[in-house]
Amino acid sequence: MIDTGYLQRCLEDLVNTPSPVGMTERAAVKVAAWLETMGYQVSYTRRGVLSVTIGNGEPRRALAAHIDTLGAMVTGFHPNGRPKLRNTGTWAARFAEGARCTIFTDAGELRGTILPLKASGHLFNTEVDTQPADWDNLEVRIDEFPEADGIFPQSSAMSGHREHKSTPFGVNVGDVVAIDAQPEFLENGFIVSRHLDDKAGVACLLAALKHFSDDGISPSVPAQVMFTISEEVGIGGTHGFGEQVQELVAVDNGVTGPGQTTHDAAATIAFRDRTGPFDLPITRHLLALAQANDIAHVRDTFRSYRSDSAAAIDAGWDLRVGLICFSLDASHGWERTHIKSLEELTKLIIAYIGSELVPLPV
Repeated sequence: MIDTGYLQRCLEDLVNTPSPVGMTERAAVKVAAWLETMGYQVSYTRRGVLSVTIGNGEPRRALAAHIDTLGAMVTGFHPNGRPKLRNTGTWAARFAEGARCTIFTDAGELRGTILPLKASGHLFNTEVDTQPADWDNLEVRIDEFPEADGIFPQSSAMSGHREHKSTPFGVNVGDVVAIDAQPEFLENGFIVSRHLDDKAGVACLLAALKHFSDDGISPSVPAQVMFTISEEVGIGGTHGFGEQVQELVAVDNGVTGPGQTTHDAAATIAFRDRTGPFDLPITRHLLALAQANDIAHVRDTFRSYRSDSAAAIDAGWDLRVGLICFSLDASHGWERTHIKSLEELTKLIIAYIGSELVPLPV
């Protein structure tokens, strides 16, 4: 039995917890506390990947979802003193425009809004529509007075932009910027938010682990459940696997849109990503589990994205890998999924953890 309420509460809490690539500690601590409450013993790699083992003995299979999200970093300052940005992870500047954000400085947190350089139609007229949508044309408007006492000096401060030679507001190059998720959970089951990739996958893994904990079930094949921290920059699933692990299934988003079969009322079993096919024995095993357990599912392939499974293979791990997904519209933008897809994916995770190993070819 899946605790759907728990899944949704975890997801809402997670998307509202900043964890852009390079600053995932807050989310990791939160996930670790939930796991310990369920009775699992957590461990970390030196880089900060969190994992637990379910079942007795050395893990023979692994599942992975990533807690890192897209974000940005301060790379300099415009002549008006507002910070320049560069994206962390692959996402378009058009989705950054208008985003509320937090800058994490050495001295504390600052709130602000990411804006195009020409943001006011009353000032720039039609130029607001013709400027390019790229990261070079963005700035952060910080919600603080630029002077410590909150009052502009009466000299030239009000007469236009000034060249700042010191770091305004205590902001420095290299400061991490987290984007507000602004989640909305609709009564019809749709969930709209930033950072559903991959915090929805993390919530599904947590709900699956809670199922085993609540029912006192221990799978016959020990499994390592991992929460990686740098998938958005391509190096999430590169380390941390137990020596006896021979299977890895990544849990991540499936792409909805033209030419894709991924559906909001189903889990997706992926056959390939941009790096090539997944291991067919693992994929067929997942298909058989979905069919045997009456789990709504579709098959799909993805042209322009990769997951922790691909990172593990690139890193040289001798694993057979697969990928299972929840539905996601407008990935890396204003994302949307549906609770039905999350439920079906959680069922598939539970079935996989409870299944036997796929026989090795030799």
